[in-house]
Amino acid sequence: MTPRVVVIGGGICGLATAHRLVRAGVAVTLLEASDQLGGLGTFFSSRGRSVERFYHCVMPTDSALLALLDEVGARESVGWRPTRMGMIVDGVHRPFNSALDLLRFRPLSLVNRIRFGVISVLLRRLGKGKDLDLMRTEDWLRGLYGDEVWSLLLAPMFGAKFGSAFGDVPALYLWERLGRESNKSVRGYPSGGYKSVIDALRAAIEAGGGEVRTNAAVRLLEAGPDRALVTLSDGETIEADHVVSTVPLPALRAIADADLAPRLPDVRLPYQGVVNTLFFLRKPLSGHYWAPVLRSGTEFDGVIEMSALTDTELYGGRHLVYVMHYTDRESALYREDDSAIAARWTDQLLSLHKGLSRDDVDEVHVFKAPFVEPVYPLGYLTARPAVEVPGTRLLLATTAHVYPNVTSWNSSVELADSVADRLLHDIRRPSTQEHTAWSAESAR
Repeated sequence: MTPRVVVIGGGICGLATAHRLVRAGVAVTLLEASDQLGGLGTFFSSRGRSVERFYHCVMPTDSALLALLDEVGARESVGWRPTRMGMIVDGVHRPFNSALDLLRFRPLSLVNRIRFGVISVLLRRLGKGKDLDLMRTEDWLRGLYGDEVWSLLLAPMFGAKFGSAFGDVPALYLWERLGRESNKSVRGYPSGGYKSVIDALRAAIEAGGGEVRTNAAVRLLEAGPDRALVTLSDGETIEADHVVSTVPLPALRAIADADLAPRLPDVRLPYQGVVNTLFFLRKPLSGHYWAPVLRSGTEFDGVIEMSALTDTELYGGRHLVYVMHYTDRESALYREDDSAIAARWTDQLLSLHKGLSRDDVDEVHVFKAPFVEPVYPLGYLTARPAVEVPGTRLLLATTAHVYPNVTSWNSSVELADSVADRLLHDIRRPSTQEHTAWSAESAR
């Protein structure tokens, strides 16, 4: 009998897992609680066009993601373009790409500009052979760059990403990130947007006989050594041979039954959420794809000028800009009314860009996500939970398992590949009785 697998969560990790399993001949049902697939890749409609609620790009080093796109016929749709980085410090915009840009970067002294450039070029090499999983980011970077660079530049940037615990994040996270990104880099974006990728994955899963269901929230999950039961919010119960959960661990604990809950990994990571505001503008900003914002009187910590990567034709001739602030889902900002954030952040964006008027702002939208990335503690490589939950038919593929890779669509696909391979190995492994019969037959 063909085994049945239920995949909980329709983000990129869930979609990639379901795709891998269907290609291997497994009967798969994918369940997504919301009305859209894609997780952080979900979208909304503006002027008849689908636009991502949160910014994304493809890096040339995203080999797992690119291989997946190739399998579903979406790789050729990725257009590549060189992008530039800026830096907004004390309200002043500065390019931040070349050696000349760095030499002109007056927030740092000349000595520290030179030191920053040399160390940045050597940083990946300087991390080799060190146990960066047990080294605080602050200790490593302050020791290499010095107090001024850390205090004026790096600490605010890491604080924007990880909150008050920014200095304690393992230096391994940064070292891995440097392997994926650079200040001046070619980036890619699918011509049909990320919705086209999600649609292609869904079509491939369904063409292979898999079932994809949205508006299918899981109310209760039971998983023992022989089977699993998934009960939906409408009372329907699905029996499965195996379950793969891709939802964040706090969300999984909320649906686990009394027998399963104690078996789940006792790793209670804090998670950073994000408040993300999207602007459609009638004129461009700086042309920099990415610009951190430091000490400039704004609540948001970065500006992504998406149309510098994608062109304006995707947005009806308008320029698409994202600004964001990472924050805990219990924070006052996260809980604040969206319209209040939109009004205040519009004023702050106008204050940063003096050539921009209120008439240049065509649309403003605020989107929030509660679980964007865990804040990993020191030594997490050894504390990272296994993907198998002992004594159950449940496997986990969550952001808590991605480390030390940077949380991204590529690392999610890598994790999906790994978990799907492990599950397929278990499915194909003969039971003890079958193995004994097979061995006796082979011996004849």
